[in-house]
Amino acid sequence: MFLVVNGQRQEFPDRITVAELVQAAGLEGRPCAVERNREVVAKADHGTTHLEEGDHLELVTLVGGG
Repeated sequence: MFLVVNGQRQEFPDRITVAELVQAAGLEGRPCAVERNREVVAKADHGTTHLEEGDHLELVTLVGGG
């Protein structure tokens, strides 16, 4: 299936979860916020929220610096 992740159209397996998407993006274990179709997905729901064809997602991480 195709998803739009941070503005880029990408192909993923069917029935992927938010947690699997975060892992595929290399962000597992790092602070990360996920927005699906303009709604924040609670971290507690990442493992049970299945994505659907055409979903638009934003993955946001914290960046330190000064």
